[in-house]
Amino acid sequence: MTLRQAQNKRLCVGLTGGIGSGKSTVAELFAKQGAGIVDTDAIAHCLTQAGGEAIPAIHAAFGGSYLMDDGALDRAKMRALIFSDSAAKQRLEGILHPLIREQAKAAMQQLSAKPYLILVVPLLPESQAFQQMVQRILVVDCGENTQVERVIRRSRMTEAEVRAIIARQTPRAERLQLADDVIRNTTTLESLNEQVAILHERYSKLSNNN
Repeated sequence: MTLRQAQNKRLCVGLTGGIGSGKSTVAELFAKQGAGIVDTDAIAHCLTQAGGEAIPAIHAAFGGSYLMDDGALDRAKMRALIFSDSAAKQRLEGILHPLIREQAKAAMQQLSAKPYLILVVPLLPESQAFQQMVQRILVVDCGENTQVERVIRRSRMTEAEVRAIIARQTPRAERLQLADDVIRNTTTLESLNEQVAILHERYSKLSNNN
């Protein structure tokens, strides 16, 4: 039994994957099956919006120039900084990650009626603290070119910018090695739904056995 399995008796599945892999779509499909969803990206967005809990600490650490006129985090400017400055990245994570974990745990408590939980954590492979909150790791996987196409379609990023993000994330092979379960998001939404339905049955049974 691993450390992450030992520390959490209730079934909580950590969902992760590279940028553009389809994590949000997969989480939505699990929600339709009845799973409880806790999305750390959504929590981070709330923490860094105008009046968010993380804003005072971000202002103190980075100065007002990294905030928008309304007081929210300037995400584009901060992304550029942490891509070029690893110390700044660590400083930002030191502010955000404890707050995200605290709010994620609170949200998980509120979903006690759900058959099992899906905790969406893009940085799960890099974070032992988040890994210890889950019992299984589910990776949403697709090829790099597919990732690039999807991100360009939904955002204003260039191909070079997207590939730079992918290069800084945990390599695909390492993510897959960490996985207990894998969803291949390479073809149709119908295929994705079928894979989610199969895993829903598995997770429901595992949760009942806990």
